[in-house]
Amino acid sequence: MKLLVLQPYLNLMGGVDRVILKIAQHYDAKILTLEYNKKTAFPEFSKLDIEVLGNDSPVSKILPYRASQGFRYGYNFYRMKIKEDYDVLNPHISPSEWIRQNNERVLWYCHTPPREVYDLYSVRMQGRSAKDKLIYAAMTKTYKFIASRVIKNIEEIATNSETTNQRIKRYFNRPATVINPGIDYERFMNNGDDNFFFYPSRILVNKRQDYVIEAFKHFSRKSKGRKYRLVIAGTVSKDPEHQAYLKRLKDASKGYDIEIIENISDARLREMYSRSSAVLFAAINEDYGFIPLESMSSSKPIISVNEGGPKETIVDGKTGFLINSPAQMAEKMKFIVEHPAIAERMGREGRRRVEQNYSWELFFEKFDPLLKKAEKAAKE
Repeated sequence: MKLLVLQPYLNLMGGVDRVILKIAQHYDAKILTLEYNKKTAFPEFSKLDIEVLGNDSPVSKILPYRASQGFRYGYNFYRMKIKEDYDVLNPHISPSEWIRQNNERVLWYCHTPPREVYDLYSVRMQGRSAKDKLIYAAMTKTYKFIASRVIKNIEEIATNSETTNQRIKRYFNRPATVINPGIDYERFMNNGDDNFFFYPSRILVNKRQDYVIEAFKHFSRKSKGRKYRLVIAGTVSKDPEHQAYLKRLKDASKGYDIEIIENISDARLREMYSRSSAVLFAAINEDYGFIPLESMSSSKPIISVNEGGPKETIVDGKTGFLINSPAQMAEKMKFIVEHPAIAERMGREGRRRVEQNYSWELFFEKFDPLLKKAEKAAKE
């Protein structure tokens, strides 16, 4: 099968990028993208067939940063007509699914409907100027209008979790096939406990690093005499909103033993997992959540907010804890510190759960039939 993978950008080392990488490797697929940065993307992408295409629209040049990005992505995918031969198109992050406007045989792997347009609309509007709010409001309406016309024609939709599936049903009135992404658990290991809590995630407001900082402050006040630190690590884009959030995090960290590592390498990320006491996670209603799986792969207990995808992957009290406030997160951090044997047992249970349920072999066993359905659907 000749598969073409479509993605607006390849310039990060996140969970979505890992899924795209594994699919492209498995099917020897070509990737069509609008942005590709070899320095900040997974290095394995350099060995694949990647074509950077698309044009700028004069309109995008006068818009705010994120609005400009969104307009350019939508403008290109909506207008694009694939000229080369293919069997199935596999778009990922929205609006790459708009490729369906002028092309058929599409299997959209929806990592989430764009949250800035839907469930996180009010959160992302905070702090924007009145002028920018008007621009983003207009673009949101435009996106919803186009999406309602294009997405109904997509042959097959897959997604990463039941959490995301419910969003797809709510916003697009379409069901999706849930296929949990796998994880290369054999690349992760446990190298002991160096007395620190670890929160690795892209640095932006909906990942709520501020939530974890607040929890660590609670923990520090209740655990005097215990020398533990917090390490926050992740990629951060040049987006002014993300940079402003990073500055707020640094300001909030002053006076506490908190380290923020920007644009951490994949190798160092795994090394930090391996030496942590436990891993923390606080993203708002996360779509799926690779961090809990990476924590469990490293045989480390995971302390996560009781929201979204992590509710589906974490077994509360067995592989980690699901909590509902920074204060509760602090309590579980204290519990981990005071009960090392239980923490170790949780780590072993987590590793076992990942090995049994989240392999890439299981992913492709479910993904293959959907590709064939998408290819067949257009012929009927």
